[in-house]
Amino acid sequence: MASLSVGEHQEMEVDRRGESEESGDDDTRRRSINGDVDPSQTAGTSKEESPVDMDTITLDPEEEDVDLVHCRIGKIEGLEVLQKAKTLSLRQNLIKKIENLESLSSLQELDLYDNQIRKLENLSNLKELEMLDVSFNILRKMENLEELTKIKKLFLVHNKVTAISNMDHLTSLEMLELGSNRIRVIENLDALSSLQSLFLGTNKITKLQNLDSLHNLTVLSIQSNRITKIEGLQNLVNLKELYLSHNGIEVIEGLENNKKLTTLDVAANRVKKIENVSHLTELQEFWMNDNQIDNWSDLDELKNAKSLETVYLERNPLQKDPQYRRKIMLALPTVRQIDATFIRF
Repeated sequence: MASLSVGEHQEMEVDRRGESEESGDDDTRRRSINGDVDPSQTAGTSKEESPVDMDTITLDPEEEDVDLVHCRIGKIEGLEVLQKAKTLSLRQNLIKKIENLESLSSLQELDLYDNQIRKLENLSNLKELEMLDVSFNILRKMENLEELTKIKKLFLVHNKVTAISNMDHLTSLEMLELGSNRIRVIENLDALSSLQSLFLGTNKITKLQNLDSLHNLTVLSIQSNRITKIEGLQNLVNLKELYLSHNGIEVIEGLENNKKLTTLDVAANRVKKIENVSHLTELQEFWMNDNQIDNWSDLDELKNAKSLETVYLERNPLQKDPQYRRKIMLALPTVRQIDATFIRF
């Protein structure tokens, strides 16, 4: 594999921070944000492997945490003995259909990451389910989730989902990860009053909208989309982390009510001026690399953030100044990290 420059490494790191870190392996998460991951190559499963017979796999009826990762399972069957199972991991197999899970009514976590599943189905008996991961499959639609009223975390990363739909019954949902799909519109989230984290990176979304009911949202990631304006966030008064990198934003605005923000990421946009953030006094991390900032006085906008520890400003015109790091340190004395490098005292 070709080596990466420091800048390229850092760009990956910044992107990754805005994605959930609970679904998938580290390498896949690091690269999937920009939509350049082929799951057949990166998630560890060769799709040309021959599936094994489930009779060759020994199952323990007393086991609560069942791990069947990368076992070349081609069909879900013969799992009825797992009556005590609370978590079941079937990631990195050759499964094409969700089936034969009806008897596992005590299941709380089901992991089907990196298979060949085309449809969400046959889940209605899993009424105790709190976590479902069907990332890196071939899903085109969000469906048949109505009975999963206790689910708290839903991961559908890197599928072919075109629309957010059929969410009305998921009132307990706290985390929704829909990164790397084909979604064009933020919609149908009104019932998700418990939602705390929403990840929509690497889709085709053009507008921030239909978020008003998400009063408990603390993390919103919409990196690598087609957003040109920061708007529609006025009701998200509990928002702490906002990730908007790799869009087409030209002006920082629309954050008047988001006073609890601790992380603001607007890296890799078209912003020419740091403005409209002086009221964000709780800000700890500010990522503005790869923009068009050329005026040192813009840093005055960040002086009210007394807990600010990290700023990314590399690859702006400001970085051409020979005193680049020194001037940031003088303007923002609380900062402990500039770009990828910690400050040495």
